[in-house]
This record gives sequence, structure tokens and C-alpha cells, in this order.
Amino acid sequence: MITDWKNKKVAIIGYGVEGKSSAVYLAEKGAIITILDRQNVSDEIDKLIGNITLRYGDDYLDNLELFDVIIRSPGIKRNISALLKAEKKGIVIISQTQLFFDLCPCKIIGVTGTKGKGTTASLIYEMLKKDEKDVYIGGNIGNAPLDFLNKLTPQSIVVLEMSSYQLQDLTKSPHIAVMLMVTSEHLAPDRNDELHQNYHENLEEYVDAKRNILRFQLSNDYAIINRDYIAANESDTYTDGQVFRVSRERQTEQGCYVRENAIWLNRDGNEIKIINTEDILLPGGHNWENVCASVIAASLIGVSNDSMRKVLKIFQGLPHRLELIANIGGASYYNDSFSTTPETAIAAIYAFSKPEIIILGGAHKGSDFKELGKVISESRNIKAIIGIGLEWPRIKQAIELSSKDFRNKNLLGNNPRKSQYNKNNQKFEIIEGCKSMDQVVRLASTIAESGDVVLLSPACSSFDMFPNYKVRGEQFSEEVRRLQK
Repeated sequence: MITDWKNKKVAIIGYGVEGKSSAVYLAEKGAIITILDRQNVSDEIDKLIGNITLRYGDDYLDNLELFDVIIRSPGIKRNISALLKAEKKGIVIISQTQLFFDLCPCKIIGVTGTKGKGTTASLIYEMLKKDEKDVYIGGNIGNAPLDFLNKLTPQSIVVLEMSSYQLQDLTKSPHIAVMLMVTSEHLAPDRNDELHQNYHENLEEYVDAKRNILRFQLSNDYAIINRDYIAANESDTYTDGQVFRVSRERQTEQGCYVRENAIWLNRDGNEIKIINTEDILLPGGHNWENVCASVIAASLIGVSNDSMRKVLKIFQGLPHRLELIANIGGASYYNDSFSTTPETAIAAIYAFSKPEIIILGGAHKGSDFKELGKVISESRNIKAIIGIGLEWPRIKQAIELSSKDFRNKNLLGNNPRKSQYNKNNQKFEIIEGCKSMDQVVRLASTIAESGDVVLLSPACSSFDMFPNYKVRGEQFSEEVRRLQK
């Protein structure tokens, strides 16, 4: 661990949230900082105080051996050739996450998983805050932890949302480690270059990175593991900490679970009912898993059951994650733009029993839509699907393959067009050809009736029609609010 940064020559690869935070923090410690980024971010660098320069362009990763320390931002693959070459020459390579773990004076609660980690981390944070703990939240959720490091005391508690990118080269584990559901995301190429293509080469590497949240725990630490997913459940052998399990399928001896439409906490044989599921504001059975993990973590810190209940009754979730935007004419409009995989779209579909109008499709991510097609074709409450983006034809094909009775019904002009799906006398419309979000929302509103749910849960990334999932979700929310005017 480096304690004296004065005059250390430090390269920070990637000028994102963490890159900027690392530059500011280490410059204050007297380090000589060089930001390495493919883009020219000189306007941003000029605003920073300290000995900070910029190298950008196609050759920005050349001559890394000239530095004492290299700090890798989360989006930069650990095994790119430039980093491996520098490492062979003895250059120290770390991440901001590792740097924070080395310097943090208090307990850390870390949360990871393919989906749900942001919601779970936020729930834990809100529960601790409700109980008046000195708590901070950061990590993948968007707050760089170095930004609040100087505020921490030994009595503070830090909650970190942790991606596989941040965990991959970590050599310490949090005091309380939460491992949620793990599925095969982050494996398909989004960019055609060495830095970004296939960030994880395979599922094994991805899961192994996730397990670093457990791997370095000690006997006085705690691991919270979702037992309903094989990769997570089998991770208990990677920790020396005390294991608690989460389940919405079965009771657990040490952990938290769903039974008889309620959330139950069991510690050392003492079973306590925390809350009825109908009193939890967050929609969807999949969110009960996040609730269970949050309850265990908060309990281990000493949060009262009353504080947990109060939070669960009012916590609405994070933006773009089954976020209720408005109720218009009795129809509820939900923004789930963060759904970029079939698994998350399936969870969103299952979250509601009311008639659903679903907006599906987006950019290519290498996903398999077979299970999504099966869920849709067998659903009894889907009223309509609005298909958009490059991947919609593949999703539609998956629906077709799940039924022998799929037929085009009619055309509405040149664009968009409708077809009708019919299986077991369950009918829903398919609308395709929309080119913009305002067209999508307006069409959805013409179908929606009182009691319906209009759900943006694309199951795909956004890059064909939108810069990112946030812009996609913001446009949806803006168009929905326009309906109220």
C-alpha cells in the first residue's frame, strides 16, 4: 500500500467519474498526474487544481513504463497488452476501488450482482440513514468514494455498489459482502477494440471477478448470498466469513426469505416477520430478493426492524429501474430503461399481474431471446408489445417460435404496422416500425386503459436509437409527462 504520494508519477487511464476523482485526490497528495484518455478532455482537465496534464489520441497508452503507478478506471480491461507490458516492468497497477479499500478507516458493505445491486445498495443506505447511522454510498452507483474519504471516521459505514470491473483486481473484500443474482451479462462485444470488446472473455471469468467480493473476507466478516441462482449459491466456498442466504423460493436457516406473502429474517433460529410483501412499495417479486439482502445487511449493522419497515414502505427505487413515472387515465407508466437483458425484461413482465403494454427492443448485445419469447407467448396479461430497434426482429422471431399461431393481421399505413398474436385464446397486438420515443408513447397511450401498465423494459442496450439507457429512459419519461399536459 502506498502511503506517500508526493512526486509519484501517476497515470490515470480513463477520465470518467472515478478518473477525475482519483486525479483530484492524488494531486492534493502531491502526486504528478497524467490523465490518459483517447478523447481530448483538456477543457475538463484545465478546471482541476494540481500538477495534472493530459495525454490523448491513438497513442495515449504508449510508454506506460515511465510512470510509478497506473490507476485503471473500471471500464478499462485489466488484461490489455499495454497494462500487461507495464506490469512486467514492475509498474504498480491498481484501481480506485483498491485505493479506497486501502485507505478507508471504517466498515464497508459491498453489493454486487448482475442486476439489483444499485437498488440493494440504495435500500441498505436508506435503512442505515433512517436509523441515523453515519453512512455514505458510492461506487458503481455514480459517487466516487474518494470524494468522501476525508469525511470518514472509524464509526462511519460505507455502502458500495460494485461491478465486476471494479472487483476484478481487488485484493481486499468488504466487511459485509452481498452477492445477488449472477447471469451472463458483459460478455458480448459493444465496441470493436481491445479496450472494450468482450470485457469478460467468458462466464467463468465474469463470475470469478464477482467472487472477489468474498474471496478476501476474514472469519469476523459476513457474506450474504442469493441461494436461488447457482453461480451465486456456489460462491459460499470462496469466503471465510459467516454466510447468510437470501431466497424467495425457500426458507433458510441463516438468512432472509419470502414465505406466506411476507419477508422473514432468521438469525440463529430466531425468526422475525419484517413486513408483508403487499406493503413493499417496490414492484416485482425479483425486488423481494433485493429487499431480503438489504434486511440482512441492515440487521448485521444493528438497524432496527422499525427503520427497515419505514424505508420499505416508501422506497420507490432508482431512476430507470421499474420507476413509476405517472398514472394517466388510470394507466400506470413505468420506466425500466435500465433493463438491457432478456432476464431483466422477464423480471419486469412478472412484476405485474395487470394488463401490460410492453416496449421491447434496442441494439445488439448478443442476447438469447428464447426464454423471453416463451414467457411472452405464455403470458396471460400482455395486452400489446411495441417493438423497436435493431434487435426487435430477433425478439419477434423468438415469440413466433414459441407459438404455432402467429400471423400478421393488418397494416396501419406504411409506418407503424400492427400484427396480432393469438395462443390459447390469449390475444395481444404487436406494433412495430416506430422511429422515435414520442411516437412509441403516443401509440401506447391510444391502447392503454384504466388498470393497464405501460412498461418500457427493452431487454436490449440503447445505442441504435439513443446514446445510452439514461437518455432512452429520460425521453420516455418526458413523453409520458407530456401526456398529462
